[in-house]
Amino acid sequence: MKKKYILLFFLFAFIKPYNSQVNLSVYSEVSLITAGPGTELFEAFGHSAIRIKDPVLQIDLIYNYGMFDFNAPNFYSNFTKGKLLYSLGRYNFEYFLESYKKDKRWVKQQVLNLTLQEKQTFFKYLENNALPENATYLYDPYFNNCATKLRDITISILGNKVVFIDENIDKNQSFRQLMNKEIHWNTWGNFGINLALGSKLDQKATSDQYMYLPKYVYAIFKNSQLFIRNQPENIILREDVLLDFEEQKQELSIFNPFLIFSILSFVGIFITISDYKKEKRSKWLDFTILFTTGVAGVLIIFLWFFTDHSTAPNNFNFLWAFAPNLIIAFLMLKNNQQKWMKFYFIFSLVLLINIPILWISEVQLFPVAVIPVLMLLFFRYLFLSKALK
Repeated sequence: MKKKYILLFFLFAFIKPYNSQVNLSVYSEVSLITAGPGTELFEAFGHSAIRIKDPVLQIDLIYNYGMFDFNAPNFYSNFTKGKLLYSLGRYNFEYFLESYKKDKRWVKQQVLNLTLQEKQTFFKYLENNALPENATYLYDPYFNNCATKLRDITISILGNKVVFIDENIDKNQSFRQLMNKEIHWNTWGNFGINLALGSKLDQKATSDQYMYLPKYVYAIFKNSQLFIRNQPENIILREDVLLDFEEQKQELSIFNPFLIFSILSFVGIFITISDYKKEKRSKWLDFTILFTTGVAGVLIIFLWFFTDHSTAPNNFNFLWAFAPNLIIAFLMLKNNQQKWMKFYFIFSLVLLINIPILWISEVQLFPVAVIPVLMLLFFRYLFLSKALK
């Protein structure tokens, strides 16, 4: 998968932009391209791009804002810090289509209802954006990505002539709810994203903000209008199915998070009941639980306060993935515990009790797969609050 994107990166790098004075013919077309989801996590949302075709000038180009280079300096550190740079890739459309044909992902085209002057403006805008000094941008998966670029470019060029109509979409969905529809809840990808990102993701999205997902760019543009000579007309002139494949679904692993967490939680609760009956404490279990949740808590704190991820702050997963647990884990290895430790676990229980309240009120939705973990934490903390003298 990496090799494919690196190949495309070098491919478009050697295609020189056209001179800004090149004029498109009346037979030219500007189209929004939407591709279906793939099996990889970063392909789960599908893809959006812009195509400009002119049979007279023998131009058929794709403008792809979803390009990134794994081999770029500090790629992984920049990704972690939320400073990932994406690029506009400009290359022959046939290579774009062949890539999706190879992956067996559907591709649809929506030809925009534009005047020749508007087509030329799109062309000039994209050609200027494709210049090396303009091609890179700071990527944000929810507010500045390949899909939002299509919305923003259209608004920039057409202004108030375009009216987005959202009658065919479900309203009052949050960014997280929209995302969860695209990634199955019982996958490690869904669990990881919902663990790492905070309550900003639970804000209700406007219809414009729905278009961070390619499927909503397609759906909203489908019924939107463009005012031509003060009269509303469909902004989409024609739709074409370029590749007709069944939509791919992510395969669920046998070792899915809910199953793994359920087994571990069952074992942990069983040991807790046994400890209660025998009036003893399994120190290794306490260390494992506290160390693991502490590490997760440190990760949440790092993403919240030390990165530029726009949706990482205000993450209430800290109520169970509690960073101080990392220190307490080592203290619990001692045979004799100080009295204040009992109150620490009472406090931890209070934190846990707040989670269902925040979840039901939709202040923040938590990863569904974490439910067995919460049950284990509740029983173990309750036991420790009684067992420690």
